[in-house]
Amino acid sequence: MKKLFLFLLMPIQLLAQNFSNQEITRWEKEAKQVNIIRDNWGIPHVYGKIDADAVFGVIYAQCEDDFKRMEMNYIEKLGRMAEVKGESSLYDDLLIRMVIDSADAIRDYNNSPQWLKKLCNAFADGMNYYLYKHPEVHPALLNRFQPWYPLLWTDGSIGAINTAGVSANELKRFYTGNDAPVSLNEDYEEEKLTGSNGFAFSPSITESHDAILYINPHVTFYFRPEVHMVSNEGLNAYGAVTWGQFFVYQGFNEHCGWMHTSSAVDAADLYIEKLTKTKNGWTYLYNGKQLPVKEKVISIKYKNGDTMETKTFTSLFTRHGPIMTKRNGEYMSVKADNRILNGLIQCWQRTKAKSFADFKKTLDLKGNISNNTMYADAEGNIAYWHGNRIPIRDTKYDWSKPVDGTTSATEWKGYHDINSTVHSINPANGWLQNCNSTAFTCAGANSPKKENYPAYMAPDGENFRGINAVRVLGEQTNYTIDKVITAGWDKRLAAFEVLIPALIKTFETGGNPNDLTHTSLKEPINILKQWDYRCDENSIATTLAVTWGEKILSSVYRTKMEDDEPADIVEKTKQFAEVATADELIIPFQATINELSAKFGNWQTPWGEINRYQRLTGNIDETFDDSQPSLPDGFVSSQWGMIPSFASRSFGGTKKRYGYNGNSFISAVEFGKKIKAKSLLTGGESGDPNSKHFGDQALMYTKGQFKDVLFYKEDVMKHVEKKYHPGE
Repeated sequence: MKKLFLFLLMPIQLLAQNFSNQEITRWEKEAKQVNIIRDNWGIPHVYGKIDADAVFGVIYAQCEDDFKRMEMNYIEKLGRMAEVKGESSLYDDLLIRMVIDSADAIRDYNNSPQWLKKLCNAFADGMNYYLYKHPEVHPALLNRFQPWYPLLWTDGSIGAINTAGVSANELKRFYTGNDAPVSLNEDYEEEKLTGSNGFAFSPSITESHDAILYINPHVTFYFRPEVHMVSNEGLNAYGAVTWGQFFVYQGFNEHCGWMHTSSAVDAADLYIEKLTKTKNGWTYLYNGKQLPVKEKVISIKYKNGDTMETKTFTSLFTRHGPIMTKRNGEYMSVKADNRILNGLIQCWQRTKAKSFADFKKTLDLKGNISNNTMYADAEGNIAYWHGNRIPIRDTKYDWSKPVDGTTSATEWKGYHDINSTVHSINPANGWLQNCNSTAFTCAGANSPKKENYPAYMAPDGENFRGINAVRVLGEQTNYTIDKVITAGWDKRLAAFEVLIPALIKTFETGGNPNDLTHTSLKEPINILKQWDYRCDENSIATTLAVTWGEKILSSVYRTKMEDDEPADIVEKTKQFAEVATADELIIPFQATINELSAKFGNWQTPWGEINRYQRLTGNIDETFDDSQPSLPDGFVSSQWGMIPSFASRSFGGTKKRYGYNGNSFISAVEFGKKIKAKSLLTGGESGDPNSKHFGDQALMYTKGQFKDVLFYKEDVMKHVEKKYHPGE
């Protein structure tokens, strides 16, 4: 009894976490060197003496806002999701473990330059100090954060894992011995379509004669918070971080700004391997010799009810990388850079770039594996780089397909110099754009020429956002921040400019005008005929178009091109519109009318009554409820060519549609003598439903109403909501 009594008298923090007195003393000392000022939007402005102080503070502030999202990002990159979510995540974890080895991250941390090691230590200290100060917080899995965790990420994008198209489902089939035929489109997700937008405007076309940058990533809602980091070592960066990052991922400092769009640049390849099973294990053929296949045992724990079980896999590796699938009887390995030290170094150094020359030096690190970069600066430069870390390859091979792994002729031959990649600097037209689209329309008529580059360097196709962006950006002159925001908020749906005329033509030229079906569709067809192809919350045409469009989308993707060559979504849509039959167009439209009438009592339902913004719980897997308050949103998914994005769908138990992906942190920044910027965040800064910053930007978000960014301390001090040291 005496021992139990003494146990209960122990500090609750030490019961919850095994932190030493020495660690706690160090953290308390670090915390005193950090000031966090929350402005009236809850945005943390973190001030420290040194860079590591700012890292400590920004990590602590993120923990306050949404610790669970931070933790889950690291659980994912550690390949430990199954310990939380169960057996369903087993092969997601296996995929991560095969392409990202924690041992490599630990090695890179140990070999890091001292300045970077200090930042990684500050990251871990900020996370662990938060847990010490908040014993009521119960981590899902990680009770202690390690300083090497940030080195698990590549270039700052949590989902940037490149497996050359091999999915977790395909991996599962291979490692469970199921050689069923593979459908390469089976893992299609809308997030892969919606992407991001980046625009840059040179002084020649702005009213102030200063460069302007527009930052518009499209990601899962609440994926990134807004932060400000300042130190006496020259750090003063504002923008968005992915939860758990200690650097501004998309944003700006006083001198320059950067925006990343996901790239389709070929940075990973599939190799066809000739494997042989021998009594001593597997071998593979390479340059006429049989070489041993490396076998790596990977044990993955997974939650099974109230117990934890383990499944062990013997994974296979050749010189190219892990064997991840078998297609048409051929073994395939994946060669990719999914985790490198230079990725983290580049992410940090660009936040402190003071000039165009400085920023280009960060690109020379070739650490940004998965992204394109849009750029503007106070010197008046604008620039766009399509990809960054691009392997040099023999152009005799078609790198869009698996290549022969038995010969050294298909090996990578280093990496392209940044000046040899597809890029555009200060084009004559004065603007640049990328919407996860082809690099060869980034500056309109002044864009780089496709024939000047190897095919693998920029295989991205065009999309309807890209078409719309080129049109929109060419319509204005004398750009201001507000004009840039208006351009970035353009509501035209370019895809329906192709699809709707095909529907109308088929309706008017086919069928019996006296047929009952034909008669019942005449009124909704007339509404579409009068539509200006702009979405709006009061628009019935938007409801009809989107509901119908989703019913024909799979047919669009299955469309065979006349030359049987790979085609982008714009080419496929145009081809579909030319050859689609009445059954492919009219029957889905009739189904649209029936569905809307059944769900809502009337097919004449404005889009905003159906399409809603709602946030109830703050959970990562948000739930939705038609009976609870929500806001109308007039936007649609950017797959239809809308520049901004609000991807929505109905969920279990709901008739209405609710947004889950699209616009996240959005900002427009002008680089004059002093920074001028506006921003907007999905919902609000906090993930806590009890916080006033949980939804204080929600109505603004649905209306496209931006807030002023408080970049200078004198402005921050005029809008102080709370000022404190971490832990107070």
